[in-house]
Amino acid sequence: MKRNFNFRIIAGAFAALFLSACNDDSMETPAATEQQTQSQKIDQPNDLEKVCYYVDQYWSSSSVLLTSLQNSTDTNFMNSQMTKIASMWGRSNPTLRFVNDPSNYNSTYNAISYSTGKIYYGYAIYYDAKSKGGDIVNAMILAHEYGHQLQYIFGLPSVSESTARPNELEADGFAGYYLRRPNGYNQTSFSQIAAAYEFAQSIGDYQTTSPGHHGTPPQRRSAVRLGFLLGQYDLTASAFDYNFFYYYQGVLNGTYKTAKNAQYPELDAYMSQYLDELKKIQTGEISAEEFKDLK
Repeated sequence: MKRNFNFRIIAGAFAALFLSACNDDSMETPAATEQQTQSQKIDQPNDLEKVCYYVDQYWSSSSVLLTSLQNSTDTNFMNSQMTKIASMWGRSNPTLRFVNDPSNYNSTYNAISYSTGKIYYGYAIYYDAKSKGGDIVNAMILAHEYGHQLQYIFGLPSVSESTARPNELEADGFAGYYLRRPNGYNQTSFSQIAAAYEFAQSIGDYQTTSPGHHGTPPQRRSAVRLGFLLGQYDLTASAFDYNFFYYYQGVLNGTYKTAKNAQYPELDAYMSQYLDELKKIQTGEISAEEFKDLK
């Protein structure tokens, strides 16, 4: 009896040490520096991940961390998109992992970008997005999450509020930008990304005073649209941030800056065609059907 008790103590101590190790974020690769060159290498699981499938407090206690989705086609698509998104910004891949919970599947309806250079993507949100709009929806979500990586790396966004709205709307903008860029998803017609922006609208919220507020559905649609329009030009992350908020702040406040965008005069001439449209998207004056027909 005493021997069994001692064994339990030893086993318990070992388990506690093991779980502590599983919760050590030092096993993750930190966000890369700006000068880091592009890498095509898909990050492989380390020995610790293979053994304990560490997730964290943001996921259910029964969830597991995986390096693949349900099949190789889905896994390869997401890994290739991760490489393409990072490459477009001249950077290497963050750590991409997938989270599943067979006993509580809906708990994985989430995707999280961490400041330690990793993105965890839930099974539930992946397969729901794919069923509603195909691969492009997950490409948009992944580009959104990578937008948060850019924010961590470059200290963005340049605008702050009492809620997460600026961070989330800018990440929506980064996603719209990626969907248009020739070296990104390369969708030159806005109607081609209809499924993606409809999904973005569906996950907006009206909890405007909540710290986690992501923006209302119309605001999220207008953010994706603005990012898509900025995709006409090749911008750095910091230049994107400057231009995104130069124009989007006017949408949020209901007024537009009257001064010309002297830093980007060619871009400003292009964007001036769309300012009224962006305002009408944000206020809901442009209906969902009209939104789908935008060029």
